[in-house]
Amino acid sequence: MQITGHITPDSLMSLEAYATWRKDHQHEMRAHRRLRSVALGEHVYVQFESETTIRYQIQEMLRIEKVFEEQGIAQEIAAYLPLVPTGTHWKGTLMLAYPDVHERERALARLMGFEDHVFVQVQGQSRVYATVDEDLDRDSSHKTSAVHFVRFELTHLMRAAVKAGAAVALGCDHPYYTAQTLIAPDTLASLATDLH
Repeated sequence: MQITGHITPDSLMSLEAYATWRKDHQHEMRAHRRLRSVALGEHVYVQFESETTIRYQIQEMLRIEKVFEEQGIAQEIAAYLPLVPTGTHWKGTLMLAYPDVHERERALARLMGFEDHVFVQVQGQSRVYATVDEDLDRDSSHKTSAVHFVRFELTHLMRAAVKAGAAVALGCDHPYYTAQTLIAPDTLASLATDLH
């Protein structure tokens, strides 16, 4: 899978080429996704996206849906392209995970607005709270969604600090879900490549 800096129809593999490539590289893609996944407490996960993860997701959707026509390919690209970081921020998929369906329903009601309390904090800098679900409304009047799309916009100083090796914490300060974790060095090294 070639990383080009721009996901276009011409930069994607044909269904046939992808099927062959997938057999040899699927484990690498899973490892890349695991590397960029951060657990926040017991029930919250952030999958930090990259061009690689989104390119893979688009190729998978085209494969599953057997899409090979230009319009369908363009629609898949348009759906996922907003999740690719563009140099000044990190983007991710924020997920609330509760195995028991009844517990999940209670938690989603109790955690209304929790997504607005999720932040990253570069060592020595202020917290950066997530910009959530841009152009989407994912809450109802009585519960939050189990999946949100987030963007953490970093200042020039923050980006420079990350590239220089500063520690970064991921946290949540919602009254009913308080957690904080340091992002592992290997994950942070991968995230640093998203920043210009």
